Amino acid sequence: MRDLERKLLSKGFRQIAGIDEAGRGPLAGPVVAAAVILPIDKEVADIKDSKQLSARRRAKVYQQILELGTIGIGLASAAEIDKLNILQATFLAMQRAVVQLACKTNVDYCIVDGNRSIPNLGIAQSAVVKADSSCYLVAAASIVAKVYRDSLMESYDRQYPQYGFAKHKGYPTKSHIKALNLYGPSPIHRHSFARVKGGLIS
Repeated sequence: MRDLERKLLSKGFRQIAGIDEAGRGPLAGPVVAAAVILPIDKEVADIKDSKQLSARRRAKVYQQILELGTIGIGLASAAEIDKLNILQATFLAMQRAVVQLACKTNVDYCIVDGNRSIPNLGIAQSAVVKADSSCYLVAAASIVAKVYRDSLMESYDRQYPQYGFAKHKGYPTKSHIKALNLYGPSPIHRHSFARVKGGLIS
């Protein structure tokens, strides 16, 4: 999973970051991006696409990434998603993640999950489709973003317990849709999304 990283190192890049996001599909909460740098000579077991790991295993791997690596986290709020659209808000979260990472260490190159590069980044980058399953650094970023976002949604659950955010993390499950129909949208719901707009489920 580190072939691309080694290729970039052979070209002279030294501080290579993987970038991924969590939370594009939910009806509520922010989209969260992570930018992660990990030493080439150290491996963390079970780094893979976050969706392939249990919540318990993700949490353990997350802690190992924090101990060995350098990370940046970026968020775009539900209000920003409504204003910009989910794609542009995702780019904004990624930009913020890279900026936070760059405040901690130099960043020479970014490997971004997806088919589009991050606009106006000012750092060399490659967009790689399904990089979260083929690139070690991007898989690590997917774990960091997922664990961080899940923790945020659990905190929102305490603020808005009627929606069950701790269980579904804002995704459109049956119980979430039922709660939306019953209570209407909360301040952290994405009001521009068709299934939330106007507090009505289509």
